[in-house]
Amino acid sequence: MTRKRLLSSVHTTPRRTALISGASVAGPALAFWLNRYGFAVTVVEKAGSTRRGGYPVDVRGTALEVVRRMGILPRLRDAHIDLRRLTFLDEDGGVVASIDPHTVTGGVAGQDLEVRRGDLTDALHTAVRDDVEFLFDDSIDTLHQSGHGVDVTFRGGGRRTFDLVFGADGLHSHTRELLFGPENQFHHYLGYCFAGFTLRNTFGLSHESLIWTTPGRAAALYAAGDHDDVHALLNFSHPEPPLDAFRNPAAQRDLVAAVFADAGWEVPGLLAALRDADDLFFDVVGQIRMPRWSNGRVALVGDAAYAPSFLTGQGSSLALVGAYMLAAALADRDHTAGFAAYERDTRAFVTANQEQVGKGDAALFPTTARALEQRNDMLRAALTSMPRSTTGRPAHTALTLPEPAPVP
Repeated sequence: MTRKRLLSSVHTTPRRTALISGASVAGPALAFWLNRYGFAVTVVEKAGSTRRGGYPVDVRGTALEVVRRMGILPRLRDAHIDLRRLTFLDEDGGVVASIDPHTVTGGVAGQDLEVRRGDLTDALHTAVRDDVEFLFDDSIDTLHQSGHGVDVTFRGGGRRTFDLVFGADGLHSHTRELLFGPENQFHHYLGYCFAGFTLRNTFGLSHESLIWTTPGRAAALYAAGDHDDVHALLNFSHPEPPLDAFRNPAAQRDLVAAVFADAGWEVPGLLAALRDADDLFFDVVGQIRMPRWSNGRVALVGDAAYAPSFLTGQGSSLALVGAYMLAAALADRDHTAGFAAYERDTRAFVTANQEQVGKGDAALFPTTARALEQRNDMLRAALTSMPRSTTGRPAHTALTLPEPAPVP
């Protein structure tokens, strides 16, 4: 059947139904585009609502065109943080270098966006909430594929059948585990752990970030504007993932406190704030790399399929682009051909961005004294020898989006 005939027939044939697990970035973005192409979409999210706050995230390169086509670019520009200074500190708190953030991120000043994660998820949810069904406080319990669709049992007790199911449920995707097996087959640990939380801005910071570093340890304060709170990040190298701490907040706090026990600068105060933080987020730094992103009628998108790690700064951008490409691939194809096209047309872009882990932010957290000295020399040199980029890193724009299919 031709593309035109398939799309025009949507009005006379039943709408394809789709369930998306996850309402952060990839999930609502995919819901937006699937709804545009005639799907009846349901989004299930284990949290009670879209999640507010969170560490700032970047929208760069090809992802900017995705949000423009969604009509939310003006709103995100209004929410842009406009980080103006990135200051690196030595062990005693002395200034190593204070530089333009785009020098490190490879971003393009005046084009790329940095917004609070909650501002991005709220914009995405607002763009689609009136057109798709959202099920909060629930999640997928079991999946069973058959010739007619995917039978889903929800943890809340409901049972429904969908034509297609999508896992957009993050790095530790339950959908992926149900479909492909344990996470450790696909998770590539990058040797770091981190703890993020917020605390009162008693430092006088505004639109800037301070990063204190010793070999294998870093503490960062991030002031996203003129607000009462700042984001704190404690990042450290660890030979193996601390599995015992993953589901135990007390163990997480104890581990971080032990690693930074003798640290100077403002770190003792950060550890005290960590003890009382009610928004602690602890995880390992890793990537998800899979040989394929679909199985039958179920496909993965965003971090669930190809998390690049926060060291690349590309997680949200990959989620937005991946959601667009997945929906576009299904607009005029059945799921078998559509999922194949999604992987064929998106994988090179994903790979190029995952490979950025060896550049930029990843180089900012050295694990040896020699590597730290080299990083500091690079930062000092950047003060005089590295002009602002006008094009950004090639990986950020390594994919040209297909034009949206006609609206049925």
